[in-house]
Amino acid sequence: MSEFIITKVQEFAESLLPSMGLELVEVQFRQENQGWVLRLFIDGPEGIALDQCTKVSRELSDFLDVEDLIAQAYTLEVSSPGLERPLRSSSDFKRFSGKKARIKLRDVVAEQKVFVGLIGRSDDEGVELLLEDGTSKHFLMEQIRKARLSL
Repeated sequence: MSEFIITKVQEFAESLLPSMGLELVEVQFRQENQGWVLRLFIDGPEGIALDQCTKVSRELSDFLDVEDLIAQAYTLEVSSPGLERPLRSSSDFKRFSGKKARIKLRDVVAEQKVFVGLIGRSDDEGVELLLEDGTSKHFLMEQIRKARLSL
């Protein structure tokens, strides 16, 4: 059931956010210590301001009230993905070219699974990472399990 809710919220957010100059980074719906939480991470070219989160929260809350998707009590949170935001698509890698990233691979390459370096060239097929030792590695998108910006 939570996958259905996530899909519906993603569809709504992906239709709403571009008109606000924003993008959807991630939707989570899960039970935590304080109960169920529906969490949206959004981003924009200049980052995210509190008033943008508030506006998205109101729009989403209205949508959820009308659609009546969630039967149980929940908390709605809309926020920025933070300084170590996830990188999920080739467009994310292009946008953050030159920034430091941490990439975790699905399988071992060169005796390791985690690589940290600056994002180099990227396309729909993969991304080049300029490693801290001065070398570079190219990873296909399907090799990447997780990637995020790194401080």
